[in-house]
Amino acid sequence: MEQLQVIQNKIYEFRGQKVMLDFDLAEMYQVETRVLNQAVKRNLERFPTDFMFQLSLEEWEDISSQFVMTSRMKRPKSAMPLAFTEHGVVMLSSVLRSDIAVQASIVIVRAFVAMRQLVMKPSPTDRVGQLEQQMKELKLYIEEVFADYNDINDDTRMQLELINQTLAELQAQKKLEEKPRRRIGFIQHD
Repeated sequence: MEQLQVIQNKIYEFRGQKVMLDFDLAEMYQVETRVLNQAVKRNLERFPTDFMFQLSLEEWEDISSQFVMTSRMKRPKSAMPLAFTEHGVVMLSSVLRSDIAVQASIVIVRAFVAMRQLVMKPSPTDRVGQLEQQMKELKLYIEEVFADYNDINDDTRMQLELINQTLAELQAQKKLEEKPRRRIGFIQHD
């Protein structure tokens, strides 16, 4: 579970898609970033734009402020990072062809799926909001009912209380009169 959290922290959103960047993937696959990128370039036909795209300079500058300065310095300005979608990550495991790549891809895909499920679930605050709304509606309904009840005269109120009291007595009497039912099924005699 901890590993999923680490991976989820390395998933970013660019161009409306959840992606992982080449240097994070290279670290997870235990290869150098240049090796990963070379493998991708040799197999470009496997990486359409919905699987992988290159970040623009502006996108890279926006996100690189979140990284330690040294990681920003290591990358030449001419080589912007590659961003891989969930499908691109799966394709990477077939391009890199190592056991580590396959295992890392499985964990990464699980992280993408967990994030998707989290987004689809209503948050606890949404549920609290729904409950608050239901309670407001219930309160209004009760106020309306009791407003009508308070508007009736004393004779009618006494009649309603007498009816409620009689119903309660009838229910209590019915419970006393009910015989215990015979159990159905196998009965063991000692």
